[in-house]
Amino acid sequence: MRALTTTRAVATATVAAVALALAAAGCSAEQSDSAVRVDGNTVIVPIDGGEARVDVNDLSVRGPVELSAAAATDLGAPGDISVDATRAHWSYPERGLDVTATARDGRLVVDMTGRDDQELAWPVTGAGARDLQLPRGEGLSIPVDDAFWNDPDSGLVGEEGERLQDLTMPFWGYSAGAVGASYLVPTDIGTTLGFSSVDGRLRGTSVHEFSEAKGTGTYTVALSLTDGSPVAAAKDYRALLRQQGGLRTLKQKIAANPDTEKLVGAFHAYLWGDGRTPESMRELEDLGLSRMWLGYDSDEQPMTREAVETATDAGYLVGPYDTFGNAQDPSGEVDNPSSRWPDGVWPGDCVVDENGELEGGFGGRGCYLSSQALAARPDLLASRVTAKVDNGANSYFLDVDATGEVFDDHSPDHPMTQFGDRQNRLDRMGVIGEDLVLGSETVGSWANGVVSFSHGSSTPVMNDLWKLERDKATWGAYWGKNGPATFFKPVELPEKLRAGMFDPKYRVPLYETVLHDSVVSTDRWELSFNKLPSLQTTRALLAMLYNTPLNYTLNAQTIAEEGPRMATMQRFFATIQEAAGTEPMTDFRWLTEDRTVQRTTFGDGALEVTANFGERAFEDADLGAVQPGCVAASIGGEVTTLCP
Repeated sequence: MRALTTTRAVATATVAAVALALAAAGCSAEQSDSAVRVDGNTVIVPIDGGEARVDVNDLSVRGPVELSAAAATDLGAPGDISVDATRAHWSYPERGLDVTATARDGRLVVDMTGRDDQELAWPVTGAGARDLQLPRGEGLSIPVDDAFWNDPDSGLVGEEGERLQDLTMPFWGYSAGAVGASYLVPTDIGTTLGFSSVDGRLRGTSVHEFSEAKGTGTYTVALSLTDGSPVAAAKDYRALLRQQGGLRTLKQKIAANPDTEKLVGAFHAYLWGDGRTPESMRELEDLGLSRMWLGYDSDEQPMTREAVETATDAGYLVGPYDTFGNAQDPSGEVDNPSSRWPDGVWPGDCVVDENGELEGGFGGRGCYLSSQALAARPDLLASRVTAKVDNGANSYFLDVDATGEVFDDHSPDHPMTQFGDRQNRLDRMGVIGEDLVLGSETVGSWANGVVSFSHGSSTPVMNDLWKLERDKATWGAYWGKNGPATFFKPVELPEKLRAGMFDPKYRVPLYETVLHDSVVSTDRWELSFNKLPSLQTTRALLAMLYNTPLNYTLNAQTIAEEGPRMATMQRFFATIQEAAGTEPMTDFRWLTEDRTVQRTTFGDGALEVTANFGERAFEDADLGAVQPGCVAASIGGEVTTLCP
């Protein structure tokens, strides 16, 4: 493994991947589409589908639909408006805010610069909408008057809001029949999105923190009119990614590292105990599982070279779990081998918060490590990776690196902003991904250029899940013969979590619409397919509908018990992956008013998948009857059905 320094190829991929995250300046410099004009205190911007009329007194934006109500922050009196053919500019002197409005690629793009540290609550969205689209995990489409989501107990309303960087992608959308709106925020760091219930309807407010020290002094929002599709905002964001050069496809990744092709058609599984043996690898192959990604925790019993070779000979990907995000005091008890580092890393390389204290690590144990400090130790990281894969592993799972949690580091020895943290992570992931098929946790869209698979981005997590997982009597403790009970003990989710995370009437494939041909996505590893028995049919249908893998936890016993069913579903999955595993998802729609029958399309009609989550058969002229609990795939007119 070469030293973890940025090569030219990685630098190019990284720049593409973060073109949006690094922001507004690039947006402001581009040529706009057509003339912008002023009528009194209204700036009129031509956009696709009509005009956006920005009232500079309060930043409300009108069009065929309301794109924003007035800002929830007192702006003070606006200054004079200057305008040329391409853009309008004005300021709010009392706030120290400068604003530019431009028409670009059919969107209204608003760029703001704050001269003082402050917060701005804008845009304020949702009036007249029927449904809210939110990229929490794979994605949700929520009726704005839905009683469940308007209840503060759901965790969506009445809280401080969700950092945009903690969503899988920095956008949201609304739809109202044949019209809708999308909101794309490339300056996601420093921006939160919160929801309130107004007369029983969801309203969203975005809040941006302008801070010179944090590097968040600019704020960009691109507002668009859409056709009202539940995935229209995702299509808009994908288009912006492509326009900014920020989308790297699986086909490109396969060309750079041919082992990446082994993800196509593969189910994923974490192995424990006797599930890591050569015998278990042969059992998986004998069951007919043609493709698998197999991971193992960083404990005292990693997979042996013989076991890894048996798996790779079968055509599988095999990789260790690791993290560069956590360190524990080596002089005490280190409860996770991945948190053990050489002398000097703890506490010298820990993130320091604004109060001068170490930033508490995973579960409050140890500390979070500073990527800026580790960037000065490329040989240390390279030797760590090399040691982890000296058994012949061809893949790697690097926890935390590609998710939304990045830090400001106040250490005088390795100061860092969240932007710098994100860039450091991209740099080191880019190098690892040159030689190994790299995955990470809940991969944000900003990291699609350097990561090939993601564990967790399919799951729209609710906060109550963390409370449930801490209840070891219910969830299972972190020990057990041949694997911790926390991964193997079956659990029945409370109704609130079942509804908010897995009810198909709320789920929409926003992540897949943007990234299906770039990042392979699964549910979280502690929410394996076998962990939630009563939800297996629903989860299998969602996975096949979205053309994404199931994620298992396996030992010898579960391979014997669940292997035959797993193999049957993997054969179906391999078939639809062969047809469109590296193609974009091009359409999603509900086929029934109650949203229980849903259809996806991939590529230029290469694959069409129809899932029936309802209780009655669905009759289709081309497919015939799709029975309840079944999914039908049409490939070139040939229909294949799975009833998991």
